[in-house]
Order: sequence, then structure tokens, then C-alpha cells
Amino acid sequence: MPPLVGQLLAQDLDRDDDAIWYMIAVVFAVVVLFVLLIIVAVFANYFRLWIQSVLTRANISIFDLVGMTFRKVNKDVIVKSKIMAVQAGIDDDQGVTSKALEAHYLAGGNVPLVIRSLIAANKAKIIRLSFREATAIDLAGRNILEAVQTSVYPKVIDCPGRGQYLEAIAQNGIQLKVRARVTVRANLQRLIGGAGEETIIARVGEGIVSAIGKQADHMHVLENPDFISKEVLDRQLDSNTAFEIVSIDIADIDVGENVGARLRADQAEADTRVARARAEGRRAQAVASEQEQYARIEESRAKLVEAEAEVPKAMAEAFTTGRLGIFDYYKMRNVQADTNMRQAIAGTGMTAQTKS
Repeated sequence: MPPLVGQLLAQDLDRDDDAIWYMIAVVFAVVVLFVLLIIVAVFANYFRLWIQSVLTRANISIFDLVGMTFRKVNKDVIVKSKIMAVQAGIDDDQGVTSKALEAHYLAGGNVPLVIRSLIAANKAKIIRLSFREATAIDLAGRNILEAVQTSVYPKVIDCPGRGQYLEAIAQNGIQLKVRARVTVRANLQRLIGGAGEETIIARVGEGIVSAIGKQADHMHVLENPDFISKEVLDRQLDSNTAFEIVSIDIADIDVGENVGARLRADQAEADTRVARARAEGRRAQAVASEQEQYARIEESRAKLVEAEAEVPKAMAEAFTTGRLGIFDYYKMRNVQADTNMRQAIAGTGMTAQTKS
């Protein structure tokens, strides 16, 4: 082989090797660029939140953000809630850590609502509310923010509802219709397991009815309605409830019907009906007794007729046996005639005396 041809072949081989290495370099560069793009795309999703966390000193690293994704936690909610707490002066020393927020989120709690309630309680400076208590109340199904707001700004409850009246009766029988307004403040320590507004309304209504029922005259209630509030408040009706009763104010009192008079009238009507029934029973008994006496009279008359029928037989037998003579018989008839005459004269005199 001539030397020139060998040189040309060697040059061609070198060019092929360079092309191969060039292609390998290009592929490697493309792969590296693709990987970098993937990394940038992945971290770009967390970069904004991480920058916010760093600038606000929320102490949430980018690895924490990645972990939230794998734990299926909404990182936007956690980061914004943590930033909100830190800006309000609530830090990790009070238990508000990113892990605690994640745990509450995974338990089904409302993290932003809890943080807002803690901020409201911290700003008010009259309410003691820890993060643990707030999360427990939230998981119990209560609106923790509304409870904090009710603690700061008391709530007014109508007893009973609007447009309705409590009906109570004094001892003199006069009905009074009362409407009250109960001012309550939420008790955060009894919010879990404590009774709600319905219990407060029921207890206050019971106390008002009992207080009015103790009064002998309804005018005492109309003159001093504040005694109802005092007596009801002394009963401590807010025990075992989620509220603390601040005041009970009587908004309106109306006089209703005279229930006592109506009840007495109904009782009198019932007594009249009973008396009529008893009198009717006695009358029926008297009529029955009268009919019984009539029956006895008729029976006696029958016996008299029967006895009179025996008289002729006895006289005939006496004539037959000779125990009664004819003169004796006429003598007896004269006596009878004389007796009948005397009775007729006596009856005529009684009749004339009665007419006069």
C-alpha cells in the first residue's frame, strides 16, 4: 500500500472517531439538560413556598415541602398557616410546628381556622387558648374561631325564638307572656362536651316559668321584672354548658288570659254536671220507690178483695152451722149502716172546712 493511501485511511478513521465522540457528547448534554430541566421543574414547584418560608422565618425547608407531597399534605395550606402564625408572634415554642400542623391536617382538621383562632385569642389577651386545646376543639366539630369571637364579644340569644313568648301563670291564675334576651360568653374550657344554645334556652325558660309561678299576684311581676333575672341567675344555669351566662334581661311582658278563672269555671261546670247526675239518680230512685209502693198498695188491695170475698162464705157457713142468727145479722147491718153514716157526715164536714 502506498504511504499516501495509508495516511488518507488513518485520517478517515480519526474523523469517524471524532464524529462518534461528538455524538456521544451531544447525547450526554441532552440527557443532562433534560435531567436539569426535570430538577428545575420539580423544585420550581416548591421554590416560591420555600422563599416565603425563608423570608418569614417559618423554618420550613424544601425537603419538608417535598415530604408533604409524598404524605399527601396540602403544602400551600401548611406554609401559609405557619407564616400567618409566625407573623402574629406564635412560634414553635407554643407548639405550632410544621409537623404539628401536618398532623392536624391529616387528622381532618381545619388548619387555617385553628391558626386564626389562636391569633384572635392572642390579640385579645383575655383568653387562654393553647394550640392543643384549639386542635381538640376543632376536631370535636366545634367552630373554634366562632367560639373565640363569642368569648371576646358576647352573644345575645333570644329566649324563646323571635316572635315567640314564654307562657307562665302566677298563683292568682293570670297568664303572663314573657320574652327574654340572654347574653352569653363562650367557655373554651367546657366547649368540648358542653351543652349548646338549646340547653341554655330551655333552662332559662324553665327558670322564668318557675319564678313567675312562685308569685302570689301577677302585678308583683309587672312591677319588678328584674327579680326574674336575679332568681334565674342564682340558679347557675350555665353549668355543664359551653357558655357562661353574662346577663338575663326581660325584653317584654304581656298579660294573657285569666287561666285561673277559666279553670274555676270549668270546675264549676263539671261540679254542676256531677250534681245534676246525682240528683237525676236520686229522682230515678224515688220514682222507682214510688212505683214499688204503688205495687204494694195494689197487692194489698188484691188481698183485701180476696178477704172480702171470704166474708160471704164465712157468713153462709155461720148461718148453716147456727153460730149466727138472723137477728144478729140485722144488728150487724145496722151497725155498719150507722158507721157508714158517721163516716159520710165526717167526710162532708172535712170537705166544707177545706173549702172555707
